[in-house]
Amino acid sequence: MIVFPNCKINLGLHIMRKREDNYHDLETVFYPVPLCDALEVTIAKENSDDMNLIMEGIPVQGDASQNLVSKAYQLLQKEYAIPNLDFALLKNIPMGAGLGGGSSDGAYALQLINNYIGLNIPEEKLQFYAAQLGSDCAFFIHNKPCFGSGRGEILKPLALTLKGYWIVMVKPEIHISTAEAFSTIDTKKHLHDKAENSIKHIIQLDSSEWKDRLCNDFEDSIFPKHPILADIKTSLYQAGAVYASMSGSGSSIFGLFRFEPRLKESYREYFYFEGLLD
Repeated sequence: MIVFPNCKINLGLHIMRKREDNYHDLETVFYPVPLCDALEVTIAKENSDDMNLIMEGIPVQGDASQNLVSKAYQLLQKEYAIPNLDFALLKNIPMGAGLGGGSSDGAYALQLINNYIGLNIPEEKLQFYAAQLGSDCAFFIHNKPCFGSGRGEILKPLALTLKGYWIVMVKPEIHISTAEAFSTIDTKKHLHDKAENSIKHIIQLDSSEWKDRLCNDFEDSIFPKHPILADIKTSLYQAGAVYASMSGSGSSIFGLFRFEPRLKESYREYFYFEGLLD
């Protein structure tokens, strides 16, 4: 059985406060994007005494046992009778990009195991498991536009559609870890206490107003360290984007267009994706 874990973008991201558990409360809007990895599962060979994960495509740093696909398997194995399984993961979504590729792989692994083995785990419980894997993971169980709060795991579906918009995503050879991004945030600098400053309010406005209203707080600390990211954002606006932003904690920059942009040649030295949104 094979599935295709997709990525996401963040439409705005506000860091609201630092919590006592050292995490941060935030608010954002998650939107799914059709750039996908591929994840396949099969029953392990008879002489195998554990799960196995083969990874191809974009190189993945770290031990396979720490991959969220492996952790999803280990999480379900604690509570369900699951045979040893083999997984094959083809990575197309770049890492350290703020696109949630690893989170999507983990969430899709939960669903894949559930369907392949016939565990009949309901969606609400899958979301519970996904939230244990990572803050973004729960979104990929629902995988429709959602307002996210808390660490990003508290989700409220939105009647939001960008169907017909074209998206361009550009990622230079810069890897920004989530821990690095949060360590540079000055929560005192970002005050979003007024209702009209809330992403809940801004996202309801016409997309032509987002440029001046919808922001990602991480840009204030990440852009000075990596000026090329600000340059890419500016160039997407110059190319006609109705809205451009860094996704998540970076380092990918995306632009939304009302027309097919065809900008690949302009960013040939970087990772580049162009597609039509649903």
